[in-house]
Amino acid sequence: MAVTVEDLYRNYGVLADAKPENLSQHKDAYQVILDGVKGGPKEKRLAAQFIPKFFSSFPELADAAINAQLDLCEDEDVSIRRQAIKELPRFATGENILRVADILTQLLQTDDTAEFNQVNASLLSIFKIDAKGTLGGLFSQILQGEDIVRERAIKFLSTKLKTLPEDVMTKEVEEYVFAETKKVLEDVTGEEFVLLMRVVSGLHVLQTVNGRQQLVELVVEQAFLEQALNPADPDTVDRLLQCTRQALPLFSKNVHSTRFVTYFCEHVLPNLSSLTSPVAELDIQLEVLKLLAEMSPFCGDMEKLEANLHMLFTKLLEYMPLPPEEVENGENSASEEPKLQFSYVECLLFSFHQLGKKLPDFLLDKVDAERLKDFKIRLQYFARGLQVYIRQLRVALQGKTGDALKTEENKIKVVALKITNNINVLIKDLFHNPPSYKSTVTLSWKPVQKTEAVAPKRPSGEEMGSGTSPQKQISSLPRRDSRQIYNPPSGKYSASIGNFNYERGGFRGGRGRGFGARGSRSRGRLY
Repeated sequence: MAVTVEDLYRNYGVLADAKPENLSQHKDAYQVILDGVKGGPKEKRLAAQFIPKFFSSFPELADAAINAQLDLCEDEDVSIRRQAIKELPRFATGENILRVADILTQLLQTDDTAEFNQVNASLLSIFKIDAKGTLGGLFSQILQGEDIVRERAIKFLSTKLKTLPEDVMTKEVEEYVFAETKKVLEDVTGEEFVLLMRVVSGLHVLQTVNGRQQLVELVVEQAFLEQALNPADPDTVDRLLQCTRQALPLFSKNVHSTRFVTYFCEHVLPNLSSLTSPVAELDIQLEVLKLLAEMSPFCGDMEKLEANLHMLFTKLLEYMPLPPEEVENGENSASEEPKLQFSYVECLLFSFHQLGKKLPDFLLDKVDAERLKDFKIRLQYFARGLQVYIRQLRVALQGKTGDALKTEENKIKVVALKITNNINVLIKDLFHNPPSYKSTVTLSWKPVQKTEAVAPKRPSGEEMGSGTSPQKQISSLPRRDSRQIYNPPSGKYSASIGNFNYERGGFRGGRGRGFGARGSRSRGRLY
C-alpha cells in the first residue's frame, strides 16, 4: 500500500515526540518515511525533508536512507531534486562525507541553473564539516568521473577554494590539494591545466620562495622542456605557450626563469618564422617574443649564455633593417622604405639588454668588428625613424585627456609611444662606449612602475653615445638633400598591442586535445 502524506506526517510526529534515547525503538516509523520516496510529488518532497532529519538515529538504515535520498536527487521533478540536494549535507557525517561529496560532485552535471547553484551551495557547506573529505570526493570524480563532471569539478575548485576561510583551508588541507592536483596534472587538457594552476597558485602554503619554486617545477614537467620543439605542431606550440604563461607570474629574483629562457633561445627563436599558431587570430611570433621579454629579467646563471646571446643578436638583426642604398648615397629614389617592426624590436631589444647585463663585453669581445659596425648602422637608421615617429605620436596625442584617450585609435597611439620610447632608451644604452645595460624600461604592455626611468620628452637633445647627440650620430651617414623633407620608413605596431593575455588561446576542441587524450565516459547512476 502506497505511503500517503498523512502517513508521513503521522510517523514524523512519532519520531519528533520520542526522546532522543528512545528514537532507535521507532525503526518502523522511519522506514515508512523512507518508503515515501515511492509516492507522488507531495510525498517525495516531504520525504526529502524528513529522511535527513532522523538519519543519524538509525545507523542500521544508513545505506537505505542515503539511497532513498539519492533516488530523490534523480527525480524527474526539478523542485524535488533541489529539495533533496539541499538536504544532502545533513548526511555528511563520519565516513559518509566522502560519499556525499562524491555524489554532489556528480550532480554538478545538471543543466538547470537553480539546481546547479544548489549543488554548489551544498558542496560549500560540507567543506565546513570536513574540507579534506569533501576534496576527496571532488578529486575522485576529477580522476575517474565522466568528462562533464570532471570539467565542472575543476572549475568549482578554481573558483570556490579561494573563497573559503583559513580555518577551513588549513595547511594540511592545502597540502592535500597540491598532492591531488599533481596526480590530475599527469593527464590534462590545456584548459584544465590553466584552471588547476590557478587552484594551486592561490594556496597560501605555496606563497613562499620554496612554494613558488615547486610550482615552477610543476610547470616545467608539463612544458616538456627536455624535448626539441616541433614548430609545425600547433598542439606542441600551444603547450609551450600555456606553460610559459602559467610560469611567468611565479618568476622573481629568487625563482629564476632560466630553463624557460634557455629553451626559447635554443629551440623557439631558431624556428620563429615557422611556428604554427594554435589560434588563427594570434600573432604567434609576437606572442612568443613578448613571453621571452617578460621572462628575461628573471633569468639566472645560464650555461650557454654566449651562444644564446648570439641567437638573440642574430634574431634582432633580422628585425632591424639596413638603410636603403639610396639613403646611404644621398640619392633620391621612389623605392619603398623597409618597414620598422617596432613591437618585435621592443621585445628582442629588451631581452638582449637583459641578458647582455650578464655578459657586458659581448658586443666588444664576442662580435667581430664588421658585424658590430653593421649593427650600429642598423641602430642609427632605426633611431632616426624613431625620432620622427615619437614626434608624430606626441603631436597626435597632445592635449588629449580623459575619454579622448580611450578611443581605439588613441589607445594604439599611446602604446605605440611607449614602444618607441622604450626602444629609444635601449638603443641609447647600446650606443655608449662601452655599451651600457643600466637603463630601466617597462614593457609597453605592462603597467608603468613608479621606479621606471622615464624616456626623455625631447630625445633629439639627449646623448646617444659618448658626448654625441642623435643628430650628430645620424649625420655620420651620408644624408639626402637637406632641403628634402624626411619621410620615415613605415612602421608596424602589432594589432594585438595592449592585448597580451596569459590565458589567451589554446583550448582547441576540449578533451582529447592539447595536454592529454582522455577517453569520455558515459553517464551512470549516482552512487
